[in-house]
Amino acid sequence: MTASVAVHFPLLSLLLWLPLGGTLLCLLFRHSGNLCRWASLLTTVAVLCLSLWMAFQSLGGNGWLFYEDAAWIEPFGIRYMLGMDGISLLLVLLTALLQVAAILISWQQKEHPAFFYALILVMETGIIGVFLALDLVMFYLFWELMLIPMFFLIGVWGHENRVYAAVKFFFFTLAGSLCLLLAIISLYLIHGGQTGEYTFALEALRQTVLTPGTEMILYVGFMLAFIVKVPLFPFHTWLPDAHTEAPPAGSVDLAGLLLKTGVYGMIRFAFPLFPGAAERSLPLLAVLSLVGIFYAAWVAYAQTDLKRVIAYSSVAHLGFVILGLAAWNQLAWEGSLLLMINHGITTGALFVMIAMISDRAGTRELEHLGGLWSVFPNLSAFFLLFCLASLGLPGLANFSGEILVLFGTFKAQPLWGGLAVAGVVFSAAYMLRVVQSSLWGESKVLQRSDDLGPREWLILIPLALLVVLLGVYPAPVLDFLREPVSLLLATGGMP
Repeated sequence: MTASVAVHFPLLSLLLWLPLGGTLLCLLFRHSGNLCRWASLLTTVAVLCLSLWMAFQSLGGNGWLFYEDAAWIEPFGIRYMLGMDGISLLLVLLTALLQVAAILISWQQKEHPAFFYALILVMETGIIGVFLALDLVMFYLFWELMLIPMFFLIGVWGHENRVYAAVKFFFFTLAGSLCLLLAIISLYLIHGGQTGEYTFALEALRQTVLTPGTEMILYVGFMLAFIVKVPLFPFHTWLPDAHTEAPPAGSVDLAGLLLKTGVYGMIRFAFPLFPGAAERSLPLLAVLSLVGIFYAAWVAYAQTDLKRVIAYSSVAHLGFVILGLAAWNQLAWEGSLLLMINHGITTGALFVMIAMISDRAGTRELEHLGGLWSVFPNLSAFFLLFCLASLGLPGLANFSGEILVLFGTFKAQPLWGGLAVAGVVFSAAYMLRVVQSSLWGESKVLQRSDDLGPREWLILIPLALLVVLLGVYPAPVLDFLREPVSLLLATGGMP
């Protein structure tokens, strides 16, 4: 792939390291919570504006829209390599948008605000780095960097069982990361032994000749890290606890962004590096995704805590994403990646709304939330919109991705597609239960407060507009996906 936008200024580096500049400001202003809030908000807004400008500059571009390559640790073949194609651009845009929402929903943070906002900004650098890195050492460093702030956000600012949830999150992700590290080092040594060139550059490592057995072992090492992060059944058990105990900003980032890094790792690294092993694993990925769709939907229906319902719904929706990848055709992949973007917006919005509801009602338990519409009509209208989008209502965001996944899956494997359709029905059941239990009936809310305030309108209106726009007219997103998806499918060595 070649760069299609000739820019001499290192925009990718600016985009990557700008949040760390905001982190330093937060720590500098640590004795003033108000200054920390504004420093973090202005930093995330600046990242969003820069990423939007880069998107407009990239319209109609092909290949690497932006690319940077410089020597870093030359004795070990480690380079400072960043690249942005249409896929990574959309994920960076999603990251920038949700980080603004995460700061705004945490505007009233009073406990150690400087460190709280600093951790969110450090996590933003880590997530953006994952989406841009083209050197495996850089990728691994950012992969680990984004996990540390989430561990502390859950463990320090979480709810009653926060320590348990944070430790569980840590050990699951650490186990996957160690497998990834061992696989990266092994691939590096094998490539160097074959060619005499020791490098961690993705494109160079793709040329490594591997026996089928070695390829499968290394592929499993990469995939264990990625499927834990997605998370794919049965490696999902850390997610509901992490969501339940995380503060609102942590839940937004976890569902909207961190889960997407696992899918991105599969398509950017695991599949291109090990195409033969990936091909042999497709039926297993399809089975695990289908089991996850039904299992998560069934468990979600039985939950009473709003956060746990949406947490399990994420497992089901990411099951559809992986199913589309397992179908391995252009239509299914475009649908999977579109659904991944849409899921980030809708689920991020739902966790924002759960925080708003909990602040007003003093609870997240469905049995105590009846009749919200009669008390908070504006808030309830937004909540209904995002719930309908999550269940896949035609004309709203998730539907456009799910229908492409189903069409593409039917094209490749009609049986997989038929089973997935039943999963859509299951998802409608638990989301409609949430709507019925929380919005309708006699009001059970004992606390009384105002409906949406200006800051909350500011968060919800852009998310709602995107949910409608991506449901009615997803073409601009698909235009960014089409060319990189076709290249990944062509160069991945798959039939």
